[in-house]
Amino acid sequence: MNSITTTVETYRPAMHFAAKDTWLNDPNGLVFHEGTYHLYYQNNPFGNVHANMSWGHATSADLVSWTEQPVAIPCDNDEEIYSGSIVVDAENTSGFGADGKAPLVAIYTSAYKPGSLHEGTQAQSLAWSTDGGYSWTKYAGNPVLTRNSPEFRDPKVFRYDGPSGSYWVMVAVEAHDFTVLLYRSQDLKSWEYLSTFGPANGTGGIWECPDLFELPLDGDSSAMKWVLTVNMNPGGPNGGSAGQYFVGEFDGVTFSSETTLTAGMQDPERVPDYQWLDWGRDYYAAVSFSNVPGGRRLMIGWMNNWQYANHIPTSPWRSPMSLVRDVSLVSVNGQPRLLQRPVPEARATSTPGPEQRLALNGPATVEGGTAVQLIDITFSPGDAEEFGLVVRGSADGTVGTRIGIHAGSGDLIVDRTHSGDTDFHEAFASTSRAPIAAAKDGNYRLQIFVDHCSVEVFGNDGLVSVTELIFPDQAQTSLTLYSTGGTADAVLQLTNFEKADA
Repeated sequence: MNSITTTVETYRPAMHFAAKDTWLNDPNGLVFHEGTYHLYYQNNPFGNVHANMSWGHATSADLVSWTEQPVAIPCDNDEEIYSGSIVVDAENTSGFGADGKAPLVAIYTSAYKPGSLHEGTQAQSLAWSTDGGYSWTKYAGNPVLTRNSPEFRDPKVFRYDGPSGSYWVMVAVEAHDFTVLLYRSQDLKSWEYLSTFGPANGTGGIWECPDLFELPLDGDSSAMKWVLTVNMNPGGPNGGSAGQYFVGEFDGVTFSSETTLTAGMQDPERVPDYQWLDWGRDYYAAVSFSNVPGGRRLMIGWMNNWQYANHIPTSPWRSPMSLVRDVSLVSVNGQPRLLQRPVPEARATSTPGPEQRLALNGPATVEGGTAVQLIDITFSPGDAEEFGLVVRGSADGTVGTRIGIHAGSGDLIVDRTHSGDTDFHEAFASTSRAPIAAAKDGNYRLQIFVDHCSVEVFGNDGLVSVTELIFPDQAQTSLTLYSTGGTADAVLQLTNFEKADA
């Protein structure tokens, strides 16, 4: 589509965080501290393409409204500041605290530049903050862990307390070896190798941004499991960047997966069977927050894909973050599976509209479509071959983003080939598919968050998600339901967000 009319803010999201006028990618250093959620992220402070990697910073009290802060850890002549994590060092094991105040400690990857002492390598370094995460001091003894490798990165650190003892654990990757490496430390400065996991399942691209955390299975605190997530680029189930996960046990030394389907390099035929964090093309580098109260596990990802990331038609900013997700672990047909739901805070300030019931036999336009809204919808299949809806559509029905269910093949479909501006990169116009099964009552339930430049689709109460960028004209706000090859019934409820077009 070449007729799209845009302004600087046409695609700026209303429900998602994006930097004011710069580039962002991976979420970093996610931490809750003293009543505030901190979102750090890979940021180019000087432009809107990937370069000059530094840690940008945003804060929130509610996981929904984010305030951009000054750059937290800038690049310098020696290093770019790649991805990593933050811990609250409550016992001041690092010695960085002062006046009885526990420090925040950032563990990040130093990507060393030509001419620097460690030129050509990536290694793990520290910085600390004693003012709640707003100003940071780099440790003079950096790097604290190196393998003299050019692709050793993305440390996620957490406190382990278990049968093997009490200490800090780091999970990082050797990106091109498709491996996750585990280390431990008592003081965050000296690290001891523990073990290696991988290659396994998806290995169609380099491994990045790992995470390791514990969750109760089916809410049972006596049945705890460990979840290892690792992001991969390319090789996702629908092309380009994606994230996968493994469920198993961690004894303080070794992670053992019980959900591995292919050890070693992937079997291309098994890719649809692997456990993906999201089946869409725009959910990458997802990691979880540290120190969240109540045992809540919260994750957020970068909404973009390295196939076209530097080319999406937004200016002067480029790339948003996903919604924050509550993550839990449930049994499905006897197997542990991640359940991902948008945090309830995402809809807390808005009131749903009336319930609408429609009998579908072809297309049906629904009143109330807007550029930014939540659509809760339940489909009863009838005899239709496919049923679904078209969001952010044009009045004449020629363009829009199709979100459909093909019950016969068990596919959830997100088709953005006619979603608006798709010509900026040859890889963008695409149709993504994800597996979906009917609930026990035979129905299909979707929760769809529509924003100025994205759709996030959650199916079957969060068992499947598909996240996609879209770039429609501002005038594309129509909502159409449809069935093909037969009939279906739908019950929907629309929630329009008061702040959506502010």
